[in-house]
Amino acid sequence: MPYKRQEGVNHMFSTITIVTFSPTGGTRKAAVFLAKGLARQIREADLTLPEAQPLNFTREDLILFAGPVYGGRIPSCMAEKLKNIRGNQTPAVVAAVYGNRAYEDALLELHDIVLEQGFKPIAAAALLAEHSIIHKLAAHRPDVHDQACLAEFSKRILMKWDSGQRDITSAIPGSRPYKVWNSVPKVPVVSDVCSRCGLCAQKCPVQAISKDSPGDTDPQKCIQCMRCVSICPAHARSLPAQVLAALGEHLQPFAGLRRDNELYL
Repeated sequence: MPYKRQEGVNHMFSTITIVTFSPTGGTRKAAVFLAKGLARQIREADLTLPEAQPLNFTREDLILFAGPVYGGRIPSCMAEKLKNIRGNQTPAVVAAVYGNRAYEDALLELHDIVLEQGFKPIAAAALLAEHSIIHKLAAHRPDVHDQACLAEFSKRILMKWDSGQRDITSAIPGSRPYKVWNSVPKVPVVSDVCSRCGLCAQKCPVQAISKDSPGDTDPQKCIQCMRCVSICPAHARSLPAQVLAALGEHLQPFAGLRRDNELYL
């Protein structure tokens, strides 16, 4: 069933589908804040799930793609899953969500991927969410101020759509070729309070955790997304203390900053 624009005070769309990769929830929260101003009904496609399904959309749909920034890039596993999602000149909004350091090439990369998959980006945004590892960076974001900012941005997107404009005229920051992301081959460690419930193995986006032995994590597969750490009911998983200390020191210059969301029409 096509999602048609519903006439009203703000000329909102009747439905929007948000396509997210959000291991710890920050990216999804930011996406929902933006989507609420664009449509009266929100549908979701969660690429964080290991079993994410292929999807096809028409030019009458509206899609919001949102992904986290890892080392200035979109996670490679998200990029792979996006290859199974096809549009047909489908209008789309793209958002890269980062934890206060920098988003570098991620927003441009996400824009390019969805464009190649048959979507037509009409707006883009670099948004803030609490850092998934060092929580004092962008702590508690997105917050009420971000919510107000994204509500206003959604109005601008709708005004642009109603005016007949369909292209992003602002230059999206980033470089091609995209920067190389070198992942740190360190995986979460497991304490003695682990109950072996298996939730971490079940929910790991890249299936890096052994179902038979949840204490074992494959460092070649793990992307340090912190999903297992954030969902563990026993709080038994964490990155090694020395890794946290080194990363905290590296990111300390960004801890006291409140960056603005960057919005592109």
